[in-house]
Amino acid sequence: MSYAGDLTPQEAWDKLQQGAILVDVRTEGEWAHIGIPDTKATENDPLFIQWTFPGGIPNPDFLKDLSLQAPEDPATELVFLCRSGQRSISAAIAATQAGFTSYNVLEGFEGEPDRYGERTVNGWKNRGLPTNLGKN
Repeated sequence: MSYAGDLTPQEAWDKLQQGAILVDVRTEGEWAHIGIPDTKATENDPLFIQWTFPGGIPNPDFLKDLSLQAPEDPATELVFLCRSGQRSISAAIAATQAGFTSYNVLEGFEGEPDRYGERTVNGWKNRGLPTNLGKN
């Protein structure tokens, strides 16, 4: 594995409560219309940095944006989150290669789709972890 590891949503929440920082790598549209993790019960606000733009276009400034927003303390762990836990793997790998200690959240924010295509099976918000309706 080329990053620190995978975490369940609950394990990710526990790590955030221990001082790690959540990095939500979904798109602005996902943040605005689907919701965002609410980390106010932890000591750190989440970072919102798109891994890709709509249409799957890679964000060429991802690592630059991460370096500008992430804490200067190299001991701070980063927990990467996307919709289903796939884009966040790529982001965690890239961040690890840039020198960050990076984890991926399995299941992502919305989780996998049920038999009807609705994302109600698992994931951060379906497991009842703190969520806000949208980021303006």
